[in-house]
Amino acid sequence: MLLALVTGCAAPLTQVLIVRHAEKADTSADPDLSPAGQARAQALAHVAAKAGVQAIFVTQFRRTQQTAQPLAQQLGLPMVQVAASDTAGLVQRILARHAGQVVLVVAHSNTMAQIVSALGGPAIEPIREADYDNLLVVLRPPKGPVRLLHLRYGSPSGPPRP
Repeated sequence: MLLALVTGCAAPLTQVLIVRHAEKADTSADPDLSPAGQARAQALAHVAAKAGVQAIFVTQFRRTQQTAQPLAQQLGLPMVQVAASDTAGLVQRILARHAGQVVLVVAHSNTMAQIVSALGGPAIEPIREADYDNLLVVLRPPKGPVRLLHLRYGSPSGPPRP
């Protein structure tokens, strides 16, 4: 794994890619993706296709499933559904069943920071409601400090950042 070489870690490194679902079509309780969201889902598949993703987690909402679907189809992986409110269960499952692997989690703006923290990563600012382009990569070695890479993917979204 390339990131293992970058971090100097010889033992298997658990790499968790965390994104927010792509843009919604409307403000209903469980909306589909908008055309911009569908384009972002394709961009995610393009970016993550060669990252070595071995597991994909989504929530019970269509928008997370539709965001992950292009990548899941491309890689031939099932999407594992977890409750959006069960951060502890999600992290326990990742660490118990996917240690040393690359995992994608499609979450929500109000859960991304919680997931990073539960994985042992640093505190981060909450994701703004208008932001859809964050790609957080938590690098969790078997021993030592957890690192976080804060990247962007797809078209820029939201108001300009300071």
